[in-house]
Amino acid sequence: MPAPSPQIEEIAADELFALCVEGLAAADGLLGRARESVREMVSTDGAIDAGLIEAQQFAVHGLAWLATYNEALRQSLSWAEQLQGDGKFGAFEQLLLRMGFGGYLTEMANGIAMSQIEVVRPADMGLTADDVVAFRTDAVERLIACGNNQGTRDRLAGMLSDAASGGEFGELGLDETLSLVRDQFRRFTEDNVTPDAHGWHLRDELIPMDVVEGMSEMGVFGLTIPEEYGGHGMGKTAMCVVSEELCRGYIGVGSLGTRSEIAAELILHGGTEEQRKEWLPKIASGEVLPTAVFTEPNVGSDLGSVGTRAIKDGDVYKVQGNKTWITHAARADMMTLLVRTDPDQKGYRGLSMFLAEKPRGEGDNPFPAEGMSGGEIEVLGYRGMKEYEIAFDGFEVGADNLLGGAEGHGFKQLMATFESARIQTAARAVGVAQNAFELGLNYGMERQQFGGPIMRFPRVGGKLAWMAVEIMMARQLTYFAARQKDQGRRCDLEAGMAKLLAARVAWSTADNAVQIHGGNGFSLEFPISRVLCDARILNIFEGAGEIQAQVIARRLLESHN
Repeated sequence: MPAPSPQIEEIAADELFALCVEGLAAADGLLGRARESVREMVSTDGAIDAGLIEAQQFAVHGLAWLATYNEALRQSLSWAEQLQGDGKFGAFEQLLLRMGFGGYLTEMANGIAMSQIEVVRPADMGLTADDVVAFRTDAVERLIACGNNQGTRDRLAGMLSDAASGGEFGELGLDETLSLVRDQFRRFTEDNVTPDAHGWHLRDELIPMDVVEGMSEMGVFGLTIPEEYGGHGMGKTAMCVVSEELCRGYIGVGSLGTRSEIAAELILHGGTEEQRKEWLPKIASGEVLPTAVFTEPNVGSDLGSVGTRAIKDGDVYKVQGNKTWITHAARADMMTLLVRTDPDQKGYRGLSMFLAEKPRGEGDNPFPAEGMSGGEIEVLGYRGMKEYEIAFDGFEVGADNLLGGAEGHGFKQLMATFESARIQTAARAVGVAQNAFELGLNYGMERQQFGGPIMRFPRVGGKLAWMAVEIMMARQLTYFAARQKDQGRRCDLEAGMAKLLAARVAWSTADNAVQIHGGNGFSLEFPISRVLCDARILNIFEGAGEIQAQVIARRLLESHN
């Protein structure tokens, strides 16, 4: 017989809210002191010094993580308050909030894991022992002591076992419309994606066109495109719900919509009215599948170093250069192509964006277009669309396909898409994390060892409990960023935080789900092996974790609010 679970301190909902409000206020204070301290570390004569930011990168990125934790707590509390107002803040949700606050406040006091081998502590950001003492108020101490401990983990694990049969793990805080959207896409995923996803991955196959066509019929590609251009005119929050549910089945399926989202954002914000009328209805209907062609060898995140040229020759531009890591390139009909049209302008200046048409390719002939060639890049995960490198040698693009009709605006146009792309990537990460969590939970309940399911062991149940907590926090941070975008507010900071946290949560959840599977987790036969590979890319693309932390910190340091 297993030993009885430790007793946990019972806390009523109203008292928990009061503790969390006080804990968040203390976290706000710690963040404020850290921001001032780091600002001093990277300033010369009162001005932010780029060289010092680079030299103090550990502290600077630590500030970004501290701020991300702080915002995750704020949005988790906001979620709980909404549920309380709706009469849906039950025992399960109370444990999620309690453990989330207890766990993150503990890390804020003792050290935040930016990666498996990088833990940033208060002293790394120039905070003193007195700063930490001021942070550890009575409310913080109590939440640390009774928030995330074996008793709460055991209780939540027991609730997860009870909930698993129904497939629901707490209230998400969605309105009726979004709940219906979620249910619709969950059914689509369970019927059309989940049964075959692992086979597609193992055989390294493109996602079948009938699935793509089914997504088109469901409105995936026109979800956020305005109705006047043939779309559904829904917001970024709906995009998050849809992306999460599709990625819960297979990241490749959920990511098909990313290319349409990026292309539509580029055309909506940077295109001419003629380009909007020409391209957006075709993207919304799925008639045109776009791909993003930005990255180059040896360039990566440094888009200011893009060297692929487009030289005007009459009514066409001729493209010369190389691109890499182009997702779904062969089967795409149109490329959003970032090139340099003015070689005399260095950095971001002189870059232009094109809507470059191309024929669809096939396996043995991926790029059947004159002046264009390339091949597949074999990858560990994130399959289903395939990655390619492309060489352009005189490839022609019509001059009327220059986005916006004027040269030199490419980088600015691309920047306008970053918020939506990172919000959507955060949602994809939440979906991958949810998939890994459910695989781990099901295995933990089914796997029999030493006379019972391994779920009963505290370190198995505890892993799953913490997965549920962090998925909730990443999800609510992602929804918050999406709502900010839907309300027309600048949200690059919030989008970056959501992407930063959700990517780490996806990886840690997948990694721990493999651990729960034991040796079977290392077997290609088990789907968790695929999810682990898929999860790893999330901290790399759409802004690697280090780049994301840098962007977040720069915003924090430059703001005096």
